[in-house]
Amino acid sequence: MLRIAKLTDYGIVLMAHFARQEEGALLSSREVAEATNFTPPTVAKLLKLLNKSGLLSSVRGTHGGYQLSRPATAIDVAQIIEALEGPLAMTECADARVSTCSDESCCPLRTHWNHINLAVKTALETVTLKQLAAPIPNYLIGDRAISMEQANV
Repeated sequence: MLRIAKLTDYGIVLMAHFARQEEGALLSSREVAEATNFTPPTVAKLLKLLNKSGLLSSVRGTHGGYQLSRPATAIDVAQIIEALEGPLAMTECADARVSTCSDESCCPLRTHWNHINLAVKTALETVTLKQLAAPIPNYLIGDRAISMEQANV
């Protein structure tokens, strides 16, 4: 099963919360923790990582806080995941930084894994933070509208 880390999931939730705010709004770590129901230490850690990656910017002072560093339409899901987990790689050989596979030079599937890795990354790059923060759309099944959760999508 392919799965992102829980901390990355939380980071995406935080970023979506920022995207739902008025553009340029500054949010304190405490405000974000209260709004998302995540613990203050977890929120502080994520805000620092997202700030360091350039997805959030911080303003110091009594009226300071964090804000998106650019519009939510200019941030995609792949950027958030890479900021928190590093480069996207489905297999070890798809990540040139850490590949230690002894079969890498003769593996008949390496090019296929690289192709799959690129497809997954491209799919994640097509979903913007603005889209992710929007309400879940309903889908029509016949003449009946159902939510994404009901459709198990």
